Amino acid sequence: MQQFLQSVYDLIVETSTNLPADVRRAIRHARTLEDQGTRAALSLSTIAQNIGMAEANVSPICQDTGMPTFIIHCPVGADQITMKRQIREAVAQATKDSKLRTNSVDSLTGENTGDNLGPGTPVIHFEQWERSDIEVKLILKGGGCENKNIQYSLPAEIPGLGKAGRDLDGIRKCVMHSVYQAQGQGCSAGVIGVGIGGDRTTGYELAKHQLFRRLDDVNPNEDLRKLEDYVMENANKLGIGTMGFGGQVTLLGCKVGVMNRLPASFFVSVAYNCWAYRRQGVVLDASTGEIREWSYERGSDVPMENAALDQAAPVEEAPSPAIAAAVQAEAPARQREIVLQTPISEEQIRELKVGDVVIINGTMHTGRDALHKYLMDHDAPVDLNGAAIYHCGPVMSKDQAGNWQVRAAGPTTSIREEPYQGDIIKKFGIRAVIGKGGMGPKTLAALNEHGGVYLNAIGGAAQYYARCFKKVEGVDFMEFGIPEAMWHLETEGFAAIVTMDSHGNSLHADVEKNSLQKLEQFKEPVFI
Repeated sequence: MQQFLQSVYDLIVETSTNLPADVRRAIRHARTLEDQGTRAALSLSTIAQNIGMAEANVSPICQDTGMPTFIIHCPVGADQITMKRQIREAVAQATKDSKLRTNSVDSLTGENTGDNLGPGTPVIHFEQWERSDIEVKLILKGGGCENKNIQYSLPAEIPGLGKAGRDLDGIRKCVMHSVYQAQGQGCSAGVIGVGIGGDRTTGYELAKHQLFRRLDDVNPNEDLRKLEDYVMENANKLGIGTMGFGGQVTLLGCKVGVMNRLPASFFVSVAYNCWAYRRQGVVLDASTGEIREWSYERGSDVPMENAALDQAAPVEEAPSPAIAAAVQAEAPARQREIVLQTPISEEQIRELKVGDVVIINGTMHTGRDALHKYLMDHDAPVDLNGAAIYHCGPVMSKDQAGNWQVRAAGPTTSIREEPYQGDIIKKFGIRAVIGKGGMGPKTLAALNEHGGVYLNAIGGAAQYYARCFKKVEGVDFMEFGIPEAMWHLETEGFAAIVTMDSHGNSLHADVEKNSLQKLEQFKEPVFI
């Protein structure tokens, strides 16, 4: 199969840079359901623009290209050893070409392999089938949404919903709670795969397999079809919305599968996927390895950047007719737009309030888990007084002149830095923290005391934000690996929304509280 390696490489590039048509249609339809002028509508517009930019630039839609997971169906007698070796070669080459981020890290030392290869990475599953051709499917599921996966063991007491038994109604409560607990940290609006039964391992595997289904398919199991429709209708009544900003569309798809279990165990496993729903596949000629067809309709025929908001869009473009029933009136958010130049003063910060749109110019510094841990006990390599720190693990590469270029640079989930952030704000004089999904009470207290704000950027919008970085001024801690290094970036026109201000206000806390109240209305049994 002389073409197998190239075909897998092409599959990786397509999956990372071009959302399939069913996902684009779901996002386009979601835009028609949000009132123009709201934070949710602004976010969806940015997402649509980012999708178009990623396709045009042939660059990652989101900088977190996740754990590459391959499922290969092949005929009896196929050379799986050679295919596995060439898949690994294709992953390494795609990483070198900046189509994948360097995401394989030693779990004990934290050392980044630099090529996405290592024990357990990438994930490769082979399954034999009776057909004569080969199918290779790939999903790129980022860490932010992977962290919002959740598994329930029934019977259980579900927050906001009460007792959940070992029946369809108990499953319903688990699935509804799974959407609530993700909030905006999983880059909503998202898609969930649900696995009912199995053991703890196979339950999660079944849940992830559901993410390979098309958004517009119909579950052949009548009970599961009803459950999927119920969740799509009612999860969108929780008011979580895009990025957790509040809004009408929280979920783009719900896919449920079931398998047998042990009498003593009843697991409900949920795999949460962000809006950057990157999965694709190819059917290959078994003798040459050449691509015969794509498993999912490619996204090129569904443009996103300037997609018309046609309220009369055909019903078949909706991921589920039930989403439309979830639309409720929402007054457009009143937003101010403030331009800030770093370093930023406390006086400027104190003037900001939740809902303001901030445009940042000047030097910005990236920092993730490794840097925050380091800064707790060490000095910073640069002056951070008045600085803006960006929770981001970018995709970087050098141009022909040897200069670093930002290839993809969306925000990472901020809550991971909650144990450190408040102390670091006060220790170094940081004024603006930028990320996604919000932070907790310790950080909020530090923002109030010191005079700082949390700015929520649009998760997954890696191309949209990469264009804001005009020059790499320097880098520290390359020993942490490219995603975890501290990059110093000349920034122009970086836009984000104030969601935690210096007056003790948090949009994230408000949305979580309100969505919990809405969740409680679904306590009563539905499936009897």
